[in-house]
Amino acid sequence: MIRDIQFSSAHNDWPELRDAVLQAEADGYGTTWVLDHFDGTLFETGDRELLEAFTLMGALAEATTTIGIGSLVVNVANRHPELMALAASSVQRISGGRLRLGIGAGAAPETAWSREHKERGIALLPDLADRHAAVVHQIEVLRRRAPGVPIFVGVNSEQLARIAGTHADGVNIRLSSPHCGRYLAAARDAAGDKPFDCSGWASHDDPAGQEKAVELGLDRLIIARLEPLRG
Repeated sequence: MIRDIQFSSAHNDWPELRDAVLQAEADGYGTTWVLDHFDGTLFETGDRELLEAFTLMGALAEATTTIGIGSLVVNVANRHPELMALAASSVQRISGGRLRLGIGAGAAPETAWSREHKERGIALLPDLADRHAAVVHQIEVLRRRAPGVPIFVGVNSEQLARIAGTHADGVNIRLSSPHCGRYLAAARDAAGDKPFDCSGWASHDDPAGQEKAVELGLDRLIIARLEPLRG
């Protein structure tokens, strides 16, 4: 099982993130993953706006040489589908083919996570089926405009897991979810016999979640360190 790492720009600025990723590369982690949010105060102890995801991935791609560069996950509501595809293609070119693009359906308008969108005038689709359809559409655009970029879907439902299995190259699950095994099974069933990368993320201080990755037979475990790296 490949071990990956995720750091947070809601808690750290560029110098700390760059140095941490360079150390992760030296330590042999497979991929470093970035968040796609605006307001860092949505995260516990987060105290700043986040660095924009594709800008950060491009900078990390230039600063590193071997580690994969990934998004966990890009919200399809945050950018026009063609813009996201261009951004993904750009990071893929800058990194020499190291991008692993994770996408997600985003939050519903009535949830706490929607605050950052409301404050910025970004409309969210109220219907779950429409948000899922937006994921499928984004994948279709990416296949045309950013061919060769591996696409993963972060899921929190069986419906979205089946979409991941049908349309994407992989799935990501939150290992602390009591339903993660069910979501993974749905994705694997929909994927059938095609190559399909199964990953899960767990906090660095959640050994039970990390052990769950082994139990579920995941291809990769993403360790999330969402806290200040210094101080």
